[in-house]
Amino acid sequence: MQVVIVDTPDEVGRLAAAKIGHLVRNRPDAVLGLATGSSPLAIYAELTRQVEEKGLDCSQVRAFALDEYVGLPQGHPESYRAVLERDVVGPLRMDPANVHVPDGAAADLAAACADYEARIAATGPVDLQILGIGANGHIGFNEPTSSFASRTRIKTLAPKTRADNARFFDSPDQVPMHCLTQGLGTILDARTLVLVAQGESKADAVARMVEGPVSSMCPGSALQLHADANVIVDEAAASRLTMDDYYRYTFANRPEWQRFETFGG
Repeated sequence: MQVVIVDTPDEVGRLAAAKIGHLVRNRPDAVLGLATGSSPLAIYAELTRQVEEKGLDCSQVRAFALDEYVGLPQGHPESYRAVLERDVVGPLRMDPANVHVPDGAAADLAAACADYEARIAATGPVDLQILGIGANGHIGFNEPTSSFASRTRIKTLAPKTRADNARFFDSPDQVPMHCLTQGLGTILDARTLVLVAQGESKADAVARMVEGPVSSMCPGSALQLHADANVIVDEAAASRLTMDDYYRYTFANRPEWQRFETFGG
């Protein structure tokens, strides 16, 4: 696992976007895994800048969303399909036909999950999966006690997760109880993982993910099992790491061929 500590939330987004932009320039039809929520917004803003100012072409990129709420009406502004169309697909000038989201309105949710897994398998593997982490350690909507072998499935959202997401809705009662999410096993199939976290509220989860035991009680700790997991955090989110000096030292002294921070300009 590579842990990168930077000064500000904007720098978190810039570094992650540099890595993604480098991938897309070298593989125009790359397969991305797209996360929603507040953590990746700085990534998408920086990628949008690269599209508008640096000629980054995302028109051939293929993508799979991490998750989707169950039961929201079609076109609801807080469905993750709508959020991705608004924050990612449009600004990055992606082809909407190449962007796939689990069908949270399906009559047969189990079949929708199986179909989603099959589509990922047929298209992928995912080249780079973008991730955030919840305060309770969840990634995607894989709440604590999720199996590391899990695949795309329906999950019941923890009360803490629903409370955290209530800011996107008019009232807490409007936050859906259920979701469809890629499983931890699905996420770990991606070639590269890039997880971003900002702010003091994520510090405990980041410390447990990076330095704690591998445990289903902190689903993010599954990243310790991945061959190419990258964790990019700001100073506040890194504040409870015990080996922060080591992470800074190793990042500063990487060989040239591992450097990506200047890509995108």
